[in-house]
Amino acid sequence: MSLAVQFSEYGTSDALRVVDVPPPTPGSGQVRLAVRAAGVNPVDWKILHGWMREQFPLELPAGLGSDVAGVVDAVGEGVTEFGVGDEVLGMSLTPSYAQFALADTRALVAKPARVPWHVAGGIAGAGSTAWAVLDRLKVSEGETVLIHAAAGGVGTFAVQLAVARGARVIGTAGERNHGQLRDFGAVPVTYGEGLVERVRAVAPNGVDAVIDASGRGEIPDSIELAGGPDRVLTLVAFDAAGTGIRIHTGGAGGNGRPALREILDLMEEGHLHVPISRTYGLTEAADALDASRAGHVRGKIVILPQ
Repeated sequence: MSLAVQFSEYGTSDALRVVDVPPPTPGSGQVRLAVRAAGVNPVDWKILHGWMREQFPLELPAGLGSDVAGVVDAVGEGVTEFGVGDEVLGMSLTPSYAQFALADTRALVAKPARVPWHVAGGIAGAGSTAWAVLDRLKVSEGETVLIHAAAGGVGTFAVQLAVARGARVIGTAGERNHGQLRDFGAVPVTYGEGLVERVRAVAPNGVDAVIDASGRGEIPDSIELAGGPDRVLTLVAFDAAGTGIRIHTGGAGGNGRPALREILDLMEEGHLHVPISRTYGLTEAADALDASRAGHVRGKIVILPQ
């Protein structure tokens, strides 16, 4: 038997329990991972609360988590790319808030030895999503991109990836995170009333593209600054449908591996850093989700099951 975090009814983090479950058995093209780290994403507590039932229908009891880093523990039929003992990171098929999880080999890449486990576990979801939205908006060298919630999970990756592409980045964040954004190569501005004027003070001609990872109501300002909705994209403001902006819900789609490889290359070169807010043990999963839901987290929250 092994340990996993599960919930038997939708609700708050009080519904979470650490239970004994049989280790999953890998099928064709799959591997089983001894999970060393599992990143926490906002979608996890939204699933727990039952707010994502249409997108992620579940049979209860169910678990949480899809960001994963771990050691290959068993391989399924037809697997040749990875073997037992290999260290990998990516996305899991079964919940990653657990001692063991299954993953499709196509959703994994090798973990570089110099990337610590707690960092590796926090890369896949936010990193590949940031890569995908920059690609979808076709952000390129010389352009100016505005990123809302630039110090958050997706925002942190989006800022650094956009800078690596040669774009000028303006990031909205609270003042306590302005120093970090400057370190990443962005121009920080404070969110809230008067945002348009503050952005225009540093970008008089407006911006070429906007990524909204905030959902605090900046869509009208974003459209104004971008000169229209065509290159405004939100990850969270689902009620903005009908404004003409793009809504992104699919992570990296089928481009997870290229995204992860670019991110890891930039990390190896010292051009991308993954700040970690805090790590939690498996029995502290409720505290981890509460911290994520509270917001204003600087860096990734990661669960360490082993």
